[in-house]
Amino acid sequence: MQREFFPLDVADGSVMSQSSAQTVLRQEQFDALRAIIYAHVGVHFPDSKKSILEARLSRRVSELSLESFDQYVHYLTIAPQREQEVQEMLSRVTVGHTSFFRDPAQLDFLRKTALPALIESKRHDRSLRIWSAACSTGEEAYTLAVIVHQALGERLADWRVEILGTDVSAKSLAAAQEGRYTDESVRAIDPAVRERYFRQDGPYWRPDPLVQSLVSFDHHNLKDRLGAKRYGTWDAIVCRNALIYFDEAMKARVAAMFADQLNPGGWIALGAADSLETPGLPLAARGDGAARLYLPATPTPASPAPATAAKPLRLA
Repeated sequence: MQREFFPLDVADGSVMSQSSAQTVLRQEQFDALRAIIYAHVGVHFPDSKKSILEARLSRRVSELSLESFDQYVHYLTIAPQREQEVQEMLSRVTVGHTSFFRDPAQLDFLRKTALPALIESKRHDRSLRIWSAACSTGEEAYTLAVIVHQALGERLADWRVEILGTDVSAKSLAAAQEGRYTDESVRAIDPAVRERYFRQDGPYWRPDPLVQSLVSFDHHNLKDRLGAKRYGTWDAIVCRNALIYFDEAMKARVAAMFADQLNPGGWIALGAADSLETPGLPLAARGDGAARLYLPATPTPASPAPATAAKPLRLA
């Protein structure tokens, strides 16, 4: 249900065949292109993804009437249209994996335990702010809106709920704001939930207007720690299955940003394969499995206390 920019894990046969007779990507050109990608979104393309990068960009080189990847690298770095072309390149070489109600076990924990506890802690000011970072085409953010509505019920009218979905892709954000999804996109949604929270619009499905009213979208790059400050602080941050494509330096940068933007008592939910548990990072895991959340790490005391076994987070 989330997305920053994900390198393709596999190259389908049709894409690879298209590039077989096209421009060859040499190692030095590959190094230049992956450096540009890393500089913009912090995603590292290992050597094993060289053929995928070649397959995805050979056609673009032809479309621009360029004769080589050397010319394309120059186009990305010195042409007047370089910023627009970087966005076009990123949309071609990366893929966002997202769906409604992805990872049911974690969502069940959020719905039954973490979110009710957060709502209880906010009962006096009756406000709730959730950031869906790397949201791709919006399924994550709309799913969060549904479970917030389920948790609050009739109390929703008395609460100020803000769910912000952000992504680095303008194309993905445009699709999220449009909010139209195919039968394939909603097929995994429980029929009762789909009937209650979605409406058919011709061949498409749209989130119910009440769900849409809780959600807004904006452009944000996870590398931009300063830019995140313009949104204020959050009671919960959800960013799933994006960090696995970052190196340790980028993870540290994201961890610091999330810690800065988290309200006291707030928490962060990541994907099952994501981790921010590297020593020295400002966030620490509490709980296990689907119940694992991240909270600000406790500073190490000047005089270390005797070691004790870590206790799982209790939110109920």
